[in-house]
Amino acid sequence: HASICFLALILYRVMRQRLKLAGSDLSPEAALADLRRIQRHTVCIDSGAPIHGVSTVQPRQAQALAALRIKKPTIDTQLTLL
Repeated sequence: HASICFLALILYRVMRQRLKLAGSDLSPEAALADLRRIQRHTVCIDSGAPIHGVSTVQPRQAQALAALRIKKPTIDTQLTLL
């Protein structure tokens, strides 16, 4: 438990520092709330091939990603769980 809490604190501080250095007015909580809205989608219609997509990244989300030095999500970078 202590290790997880320590890692969370480190991540929070790194996020806060990167946002501040980028001149962003977002807090880590606000950045995460914005980024949480980005979703990947897979839709299968009848027995057709699945269609993959990523929700549109809004300007505020793009700013948060840039400030945190994280690449925008794309369909090509989709990771499998297995």
